[in-house]
Amino acid sequence: MSKIGGVARSLLDPRTYAQVFRLLHFASYSHVQQVGKLDRGANVTFAPNVSFRNAERITIGDGTHIGERSIIWAGNSTGRIVFGEKCLLAPNVTITASNYGTAAGEFIMDQPKVEQDIQIGSDVWLGANTVVLAGVTIGDGAIIAAGAVVTRDVPSHAIVGGVPAKVIGWREGAAEAAA
Repeated sequence: MSKIGGVARSLLDPRTYAQVFRLLHFASYSHVQQVGKLDRGANVTFAPNVSFRNAERITIGDGTHIGERSIIWAGNSTGRIVFGEKCLLAPNVTITASNYGTAAGEFIMDQPKVEQDIQIGSDVWLGANTVVLAGVTIGDGAIIAAGAVVTRDVPSHAIVGGVPAKVIGWREGAAEAAA
């Protein structure tokens, strides 16, 4: 009986419905409104819970797939994010083309943002829970291991992992692909 009473209290609590409206609003401004602003190629797919910001500065190449709960945020004014063709993003990938300043003596959130473009080549695989920060270029055919934080450029066909990410190997046949 107490379980039923708990469910009834939840259904009668107006805060439950307020939360539903907040979730709908978030889905609208972080996904629905942004998707129409994307510059995307043919056969691009992404989960319905991918969050985009400033999508007018995001370009997604043909055949790219973006996994569930990923966050793709271009800068507020200049920072762009460009994906090549057939990129594969696992769930929970975060890519952001802006960052806050870090000068002492001023609150971080009050400092101007630093925006830098992100370029992701074709045939790149970003593993689950990876983070790509502003100003990074990831070369064609690179693989970013799950949980990596990419703070600097990644060569083509490299396999990188760690925090911060560093080269831990090369894709099989990388020398032939580079030739």
